[in-house]
Amino acid sequence: MSMRPIWIADDDQSIRFVLEKAFQRQGWITRSFKSAHEVTAALRTSADEDWPLVLVSDIRMPGESGLDLLARIKAQHPDLPVIIMTAYSDLDSAVSAFQGGAFEYLAKPFDVPKAVELVERALAQRQGALSSDIPVGAGVSEMLGQAPAMQEVFRAIGRLSQSQVTVLITGESGTGKELVARALHKHSPRSNGPFVAINTAAIPKDLLESELFGHERGAFTGAQTMRRGRFEQADGGTLFLDEIGDMPFELQTRLLRVLSDGQFYRVGGHTPIRSNVRVIAATHQHLEQRVRDGLFREDLFHRLNVIRLRIPALRERLEDLPLLTHHFLQQAAQQLGGEPKRLSPAALDCLAAFAFPGNVRQLENVCHWLTVMAPAQVVDANDLPPEILQVQSQLTPAVGVHTLADGASAASDPIERKAASPMLQSPVAVAVHKEGIDWPTMAQIEAKALLEKSEPMPVWDHMVQILERHLIRAALEKTGGRRVEAAQILGIGRNTITRKIQELGL
Repeated sequence: MSMRPIWIADDDQSIRFVLEKAFQRQGWITRSFKSAHEVTAALRTSADEDWPLVLVSDIRMPGESGLDLLARIKAQHPDLPVIIMTAYSDLDSAVSAFQGGAFEYLAKPFDVPKAVELVERALAQRQGALSSDIPVGAGVSEMLGQAPAMQEVFRAIGRLSQSQVTVLITGESGTGKELVARALHKHSPRSNGPFVAINTAAIPKDLLESELFGHERGAFTGAQTMRRGRFEQADGGTLFLDEIGDMPFELQTRLLRVLSDGQFYRVGGHTPIRSNVRVIAATHQHLEQRVRDGLFREDLFHRLNVIRLRIPALRERLEDLPLLTHHFLQQAAQQLGGEPKRLSPAALDCLAAFAFPGNVRQLENVCHWLTVMAPAQVVDANDLPPEILQVQSQLTPAVGVHTLADGASAASDPIERKAASPMLQSPVAVAVHKEGIDWPTMAQIEAKALLEKSEPMPVWDHMVQILERHLIRAALEKTGGRRVEAAQILGIGRNTITRKIQELGL
């Protein structure tokens, strides 16, 4: 392959290894260095065909720092895009690096797909367009889900496919809001344009304005060159504003003006720039409450809240747990080498019992952990990470968290609705459980609480499925997982128990 390499500079061998493997899977050639000194020496001696297309460098390395290396490269080779890796505590340092000419910074710990995406963007910017000799990944990770709650999300994406309307995506952290935003872009009339994402919570306040709208040369100390902001980079495509609820109040005014007038000014600029961008915003926060608290502009909220799409938490789609774990274990095996691990039924039960506050992202991390740390090819319950085993050990035999924390499998339409609360997450059910009230009474109280909610939900299906999960899991435990015997002692047919196991994601 005649393509020039991507250079990686980091004194941490594990970081170099992970990035090398990720970049090589994209078809990119890589070359790695332990220090800034090695990079500088290689820049002096490399032939044209070995010259880097992009440099990914850590800030903190022995000897010369990544910031010093950046300054030298920008002075001598201004066209070379440099992506700076930095710990979150180093973000203040990254601000000066950013203003000094870094293409982007990658905050540690980082998601590997994010690193790949940044390199793709750097390649695209350098060459003006993605050249045919640069292999690029699909850019949109596969969205998986057979649970009714996720099927509703897929239907909503389909209904919005011919629209360019502003969408507000809500959901807990780790539920896959950016994946949904990418899918909305991919299936929209703007699919041939760029998809540009920015996490407004991860960028320091004094840098965010320049990051969004760009700046003119000399607009502030360190602004040595003109920089195009994300609105300009996304021209003709989609701009994804993640964690919009954390945007500083004063910047909300500027964003509202762009959405209202369709134009903006770079920092330090006097010429208006037209904005041809579809905005998709996302937040894990309750924006209505932030409006009431005076932390979010009400007019901006209504401007963004044209269509609201709610992404279900993992506990609301436990039917998808086997599918997701299989996918992530396959993915981890491809990335790290070796055969994919498999989960035993007991391990799957333990995972189903865990609340997963980090949702699908946390499940993906668990699968990567298991791929590295689990001793056998078939992962048993005892092989699971300590944080999951610790919760499991606290459960009582009679009341399993994996049952009582199950969400409604038939969730409401994600557009303009909120899904039902998981059973034992309601304050009433938690209270009666602590008081030792028998489970039929607790179920009756929970049913009354659900029926009194203002939002419609399939209460019957919700309660019946919780009971069915209890019965089938108890029977399978008694028979050691033998389905035919479990069906016999429950008094149901073997076809029925097989269908129920599939429907309930057991």
